[in-house]
Amino acid sequence: MPGRRAAMTTAEPAAPRPAAVRAATTATYIAFAGCGVLLSSWLARIPQIRDDLRLDTGQLGAILLAGAAGALVSRPFSGRVVNRLGQRRTVAWMSAASSVALVMIGLSDRLGVPLLVAGLLLFGFFSSSWDVAMNIQGTVVERRLGRSIMPRFHAGYSIGTVAGALLGAAMVQLDVPVAVHLTLVAIAMAAVLPYAVGGFLPDELPSTSDNPRPHRTLRYWLEPRTLMIGVFVLAAGFSEGAGNDWTGVSLVDGYHTPPALGTVAYATFLAAMTATRWFGPRLLDTFGRVIVLRIQGGIAVTGLLLFIFAPAVPLAFVGAALWGVGVAFGYPVGMSAAADDPAHAAGRVTVASSVAKIAGFAGPPLLGLLGDHVTILRALLVVAALQVVALCLAAATRPLAPEAPDRHRTLDNQ
Repeated sequence: MPGRRAAMTTAEPAAPRPAAVRAATTATYIAFAGCGVLLSSWLARIPQIRDDLRLDTGQLGAILLAGAAGALVSRPFSGRVVNRLGQRRTVAWMSAASSVALVMIGLSDRLGVPLLVAGLLLFGFFSSSWDVAMNIQGTVVERRLGRSIMPRFHAGYSIGTVAGALLGAAMVQLDVPVAVHLTLVAIAMAAVLPYAVGGFLPDELPSTSDNPRPHRTLRYWLEPRTLMIGVFVLAAGFSEGAGNDWTGVSLVDGYHTPPALGTVAYATFLAAMTATRWFGPRLLDTFGRVIVLRIQGGIAVTGLLLFIFAPAVPLAFVGAALWGVGVAFGYPVGMSAAADDPAHAAGRVTVASSVAKIAGFAGPPLLGLLGDHVTILRALLVVAALQVVALCLAAATRPLAPEAPDRHRTLDNQ
């Protein structure tokens, strides 16, 4: 039935030239790295802000939840924002707005806690849509290249966080005021990012004649595959977040090492994860998502158990490295899987990343609370259990069959 088949097609822009794809690849790297720089610039100044505002640990922890709360409030609407503005304008506008929020955070060092809370809420709110848009653009570039590259984009984010942290350390060493430091970073990012994302490829969206009704995120919450990807990303994100937050502390407390070794353990985890994201995507093209993610899940569980139960500190470092290798692809490949059908990428990426944000919101406090009772090192057994869950759900990331997107659109238009 030619007429019915025509109603199920997606409006595809003309294939971009190779130079345009290369420009979009560079622009997407910059978007990811810039996001990492903005976040880590503020994180690097937490100790000074805490001291200047005379906050205790509990107060600081409660205030830090403001950023996650802002992201959680924004995330359900992020898909609609991206569909309305497009990926290019979303990243341009939201990166500029996030930069303004960063200035507020910097000024709070002198103007007080209410401005800090407001800045964190807005930073989380605006950066949430930025995150969704740049991940969707990453999948657009990935499809045009015809090979896996999403993990490399996330490696770019990690590199950005390292760069921002190193810059922050230098600013602290030079005794540059928090407000000056964060304002300079914000100005630089607000100038660079909106210009850089001009290289983004056009959005891959359904034509208005084929799909006249607006996207509604709610329906994506009812799709079994999307929910399974979301739970997979939650488990993978929880493990990655635990590695970022607790590797150093758990090594110091569990193995009674000097704090410097805790920093080295965290660096080991981060370096292993970043290197795998940068050099490993070819494995996805060779062996497929499911096999690679299952093997990585096994590596992550092995690394976690070795890190927790190692008889000696050097073996704990091996465990930290294996843990980093094992979690490297979880979140980025989950985003690629959620965006397999361009016509519904924004809605499905929003759902998957929203579920993952729950892990970022609740994970660190819950592990800390559990660690008060069983030690933080033993609390990481929860992370190992969630890695087993991710391993079991890896099959949900299997690429959609060519006819699957059409099947979704048929249901949508009935």
